[in-house]
Amino acid sequence: MLLAAVMGCAEVAAAVAAATVTQQYALRSAIHVHSTMSTGSLSLESLARRAEEQQLDVLILSENLALRYDYGIEPLDGFLKFHVTFPSVMEYGIQRFLDEIRVVQQRHSNLIIIPGVEVAPHYYWTGSLLHGNLTMHNAQRNLLVIGLEKAEDYEYLPSRGNWGSFVWGRRSVVNGLPLLLLGPAVWLWKFKGTRSSDRRWPTSRLRLGIAGSLLVACVVLTANAWPLKVPRYSSYDSTTGYRPYQALIDQAIARGALVFWSMMEARDFSRHSFGLLGTVTVKTEPHPEAVALTRGYTGFGGVYQDARRVIEPGGVWDQMLMSTVQGQEQVPTLIGEVAFHGLTDPGKDLDRVYTIIQTSERTTAAILAALKAGRAYAVARGDQNILLRLDEFCLSNNGQSARIGDTLYGSTRDPINVRVGVSAIDGKSYATKLRLIRSGRVIRQIEGHTPLSVDLTDHDAPPEKRLNYRVEVVGKGGELLTNPIHVSRTDGSITNARRIVF
Repeated sequence: MLLAAVMGCAEVAAAVAAATVTQQYALRSAIHVHSTMSTGSLSLESLARRAEEQQLDVLILSENLALRYDYGIEPLDGFLKFHVTFPSVMEYGIQRFLDEIRVVQQRHSNLIIIPGVEVAPHYYWTGSLLHGNLTMHNAQRNLLVIGLEKAEDYEYLPSRGNWGSFVWGRRSVVNGLPLLLLGPAVWLWKFKGTRSSDRRWPTSRLRLGIAGSLLVACVVLTANAWPLKVPRYSSYDSTTGYRPYQALIDQAIARGALVFWSMMEARDFSRHSFGLLGTVTVKTEPHPEAVALTRGYTGFGGVYQDARRVIEPGGVWDQMLMSTVQGQEQVPTLIGEVAFHGLTDPGKDLDRVYTIIQTSERTTAAILAALKAGRAYAVARGDQNILLRLDEFCLSNNGQSARIGDTLYGSTRDPINVRVGVSAIDGKSYATKLRLIRSGRVIRQIEGHTPLSVDLTDHDAPPEKRLNYRVEVVGKGGELLTNPIHVSRTDGSITNARRIVF
């Protein structure tokens, strides 16, 4: 059995050697990075210098697209409202954001900087200040939109704080009510000049004061209501479900972006006092179900510095992989998220979580294509500040072979050979557990010290023609999680195999 597996992947090695004319890159990438253009504390220039010092190859930004939160008094919440804003691309300027990336990119030719934004399409309120239970939900239910390079691609992305995505509606009429104050204000002002001798009316000073007050109220309330357009989904509607998120996914994908669900299981909870007005709670519950309740997105963050269950064997991701493969749809791929805002956050740095992107070209287009296809794996530093490295992971069957993100087109008559090798970047020995997962089921688990390897001939593969294999490694040396290698088996005729759509 072992000999068969070794021979199978030896064929792969030979094939790779024969194809040395096409150089392969394993690009170390930091994904989900903020600069001072939004909520980060380092400028993009400082981030680029630090990335090069840490030998990163790719920096994928995730600047906040829009961070404006409104709370109003219904039904006049359009203009009788309080709002807070935080730095975002919308405030910084979309074109300025793209221009700065291009300028910094020109100074750092060894680093590839890819534009991206973090978008929260919707949030909603429950409770009230009067009852002391006012709560804002889902302000941190985010998606990463990566790879858009034109300003117009961002202007209309559906987001609660992006005015370009707002629409005209019945509530726009309510928002415009303060404009009605303009009429009496002008009338009183004009009346002062034409009927100043009429003693039935207040004195000219009083009329001037009333007119001025009405004018100020008109301007202030209209400005507070601006723009008169409204979001497609109200912030006081808790029944929208995932419709706002699906709208963003659809539009961003149509524009050519990659879209990833971000840190779905990270819990966000805080309380903020507003003095006599009371306390406001802000919370976002974990939402791993998002990967199943939305469609057409590229993937999700599966490795980051927080608890995660969606990636567990047989969990939500595996169920999605099996169902989408059968449905011939986009396979949700995995990335690592460093979620970097600056060096003041304990335990945070650009190189704490990597995504290793495997590509044949060192270009933005090739990197995005590799991420979309899942030709990547994610690693996170462990307790001993060590990074793991995937030395190899390949499948072979009936003379065919495949690597991460690819599909092995083989035969149902022959077993599938699997070969995995993992080591620590510093070459030292660290206690590690490796699990080989086939279509949601752990089929091999070994515990030992790095370097670890598995050579397996999978005679027990179920008769299903479509399978997937992936690798999970955890230990004090860190964490490593791969995207799957897909298997599409036929009776041996490769030409009859249908390709999975990526």
